[in-house]
Amino acid sequence: MYTKPKNSMGWIEIICGSMFSGKTEELIRRIKRAKIANQTVHIFKPEMEVRYHKEKIVSHDDNQIDSTPIHDPKEILKLADSVDVIGIDEAQFFSPNLAEVCNQLANKNKRIIIAGLDMDFLGNPFGVMPNLMAMAELVTKVHAICMKCGSEAQFSYRFSNAGDQVKLGEKDLYEPRCRTCFNQGMEKQQLDRNK
Repeated sequence: MYTKPKNSMGWIEIICGSMFSGKTEELIRRIKRAKIANQTVHIFKPEMEVRYHKEKIVSHDDNQIDSTPIHDPKEILKLADSVDVIGIDEAQFFSPNLAEVCNQLANKNKRIIIAGLDMDFLGNPFGVMPNLMAMAELVTKVHAICMKCGSEAQFSYRFSNAGDQVKLGEKDLYEPRCRTCFNQGMEKQQLDRNK
């Protein structure tokens, strides 16, 4: 499923989906498999992402792996020069230059595994993720379970759509929803604001 593309030494893999869909869990799983294969790895995350741990990537199931928090994606070029596999979590929080950095690394025969939200709380493409998905050799979309009806969920519903696009939170602020339940929630929020 994740074999090296033919005629390619380096490549980009994307794991995307809503909150609570298992993106980080899948990233950790792929990184651990690379380690088992004796490949050298280095994992990065945005330094602003401190919900679970300042220096580790932690899944909602409490699986964790060491990572390096960074501010600018260009730091990856210096820190990962001698590794085979580069993991990047919460990619949607990085600046647009992450796409160019990943492209440069893949061209240097690196395997890049990226996890991130593909849509924000309004259902719009999130940050650099669309660009990364367009240039990737492999895109895996994972789904959560809708907290309202039990269907597959691809949206991250925020209980209040007031405020900035980036608002770190967990189940206190967000829940996964299918398209129907997401749209119903957004309509209700709109009606509540108009009262």
